[in-house]
Amino acid sequence: MRFKKFLASLLQSIMFWTLAFFLFFFLKYNGLEKELEVYTDEILYLPVSEFYQYAILLGFLIGIFYAIIEFLFDKYLSKKLVLGISIIIKSLIYFILIIIVLSIFSVFIEEQIDIDLSNDRGWWHTDPFFWNTIIYFITSSIIFSLIKIANDKFGPGVFLNMLLGKYKKPKEEERILMFVDLKDSTKIAEHLGHEAYSKFIQDCFSDLNSVLRTYEADIYQYVGDEAVISWNTKKGFRKNNCVNLFFAFLDRLNSRQKYYLQKYNYTPEFKAGLHCGKLMIAEVGTIKKELAYHGDVINTASRIQSLCNMYNSELLVSQSLLERSLIELKYKAVLIGDTELRGREEKLKIYSVIR
Repeated sequence: MRFKKFLASLLQSIMFWTLAFFLFFFLKYNGLEKELEVYTDEILYLPVSEFYQYAILLGFLIGIFYAIIEFLFDKYLSKKLVLGISIIIKSLIYFILIIIVLSIFSVFIEEQIDIDLSNDRGWWHTDPFFWNTIIYFITSSIIFSLIKIANDKFGPGVFLNMLLGKYKKPKEEERILMFVDLKDSTKIAEHLGHEAYSKFIQDCFSDLNSVLRTYEADIYQYVGDEAVISWNTKKGFRKNNCVNLFFAFLDRLNSRQKYYLQKYNYTPEFKAGLHCGKLMIAEVGTIKKELAYHGDVINTASRIQSLCNMYNSELLVSQSLLERSLIELKYKAVLIGDTELRGREEKLKIYSVIR
């Protein structure tokens, strides 16, 4: 899972930096011959096409190193360093990286186009091309980081949809919703205290996030010790993703039971409710924008989850979801019965899903 995440990040980084440096060389050299001809009668020739090839290669290399550095910081240092210190250290690394890569490139370009370039030790101190590249790199890096932050904030693909105005007007979609809630949260919070409890929830949701991509899920929102997970019906029903995710999450927690006991003296247990149906998705807010789901599906999924304690079940699902899924090919579904849900006039058939 972590390797797949790295590969996806690597591909995004290579694509971004290749495009960024191609654009940089295009802005710098496109039409430069005609511009210089104003100042001389000589016929000038610049190997612009070769420069573009170097730009693509430079972007490719920077993209690889950038992805590796970001991955290592995220994995080993992001929780240990405050954001400001992390940015300063990474900036120094990138600065040294740019010096090394441009020095190697200048030697390579000299041999290719037979032009003497200033690449002696310390050449970058007074070289205007180097500092132009640094300014461009910093600007591009800020843009790339802001895109990543926005993508992390809204979820994969959501930021792009917001940019394109997909949900500017409310749009009807069919979604699967899962409400996942911590068992005995009040007791755990009282014993741990609010600071330790917050760290406890952070760890739990970090483990939840570690399995999300495998089962093609998105986080709709976190509310206290509860997470609301969403799929479109195609992804959610495919390979039983909507159910497999929950049990994969439980397995992840069980595998880290020793860690939770040593740090908190508690092992987290979660319960969940699943339901599907049509709802409206709309972009709401002006000062703080987000996507909001509106419809009976949300309330019903939440009510189903609230019945888990009553029926001593880890996972409850609605009949409508069960009938459309492949759950019964892999799991045992036990009918709870026609259940009255608060806020609904009609009774709903609820099933407990057991491994």
